[in-house]
Amino acid sequence: MTKPSDTAATDASASPVERAFRLLRYIADGGSTANLSDVARQINVNRVTVMRLLESLKAAGLIEAVPPGGAHRLGMPFLTLAARALGSADLTSRARQVLPGLVAKTGLSAYLAVLEGTELIYLLCETPDTPLVSRIRVGSRIPAHRATPGLAMLAALDASALAELYARHPAADVADQPDWQALNAALAIARETGCAWSFSGLEAGIDSCAAAVTDGRSNVLAALSVAGPNTAFSNDESLRATVEASVKAAASELSRSSL
Repeated sequence: MTKPSDTAATDASASPVERAFRLLRYIADGGSTANLSDVARQINVNRVTVMRLLESLKAAGLIEAVPPGGAHRLGMPFLTLAARALGSADLTSRARQVLPGLVAKTGLSAYLAVLEGTELIYLLCETPDTPLVSRIRVGSRIPAHRATPGLAMLAALDASALAELYARHPAADVADQPDWQALNAALAIARETGCAWSFSGLEAGIDSCAAAVTDGRSNVLAALSVAGPNTAFSNDESLRATVEASVKAAASELSRSSL
């Protein structure tokens, strides 16, 4: 056990940046900030400093409050910065090579997204010459069950694993809790077809298709998706088949490169 004198010495020797990074890493790992004294013990920083760091990080947009209870999570500006930094990582680097092909084949916007708990985070986006009018951007975070990339990844879980995931990461807002009957039905279709479809599900007038990216052990790493205006699909009866085949092929290609 760390002695109080050791704690004080360690805290005094740490730079402000190091203390802030300790707190960011603690939050990223799922640590709760509801109890400041507990946070102080966990990251070896005094309580007053924790309080000041939380306020500074919130003001900078690096973290955001999660009501109720005083908890926090990483903020969109931080996630956007991290997503850009991930451009040199293997998965995102390979995805950067795959997404333009998806756009070329479908004429629609293509995305790479990952799961964080029960939330979906968009890491990459490639758009055609006429980009989709959408609120989804790199760094966007939404409940996983509301969008096709999330459905495609959740479909890899069996019923018990899915229940455990949502028990560990309950929705902060009642409105973000899934309709389990509808979710299970959507996941069953995704498992059967190998992809997830949404028709004006997340955003009115926008249809989307996604497929999961896995490693050699069938662990889900991410998901690729394509989204476009529903008028594009209604004007071209063959587009849905083209999109589904292209998304599944691109996800398979990215999965093979992740073996």
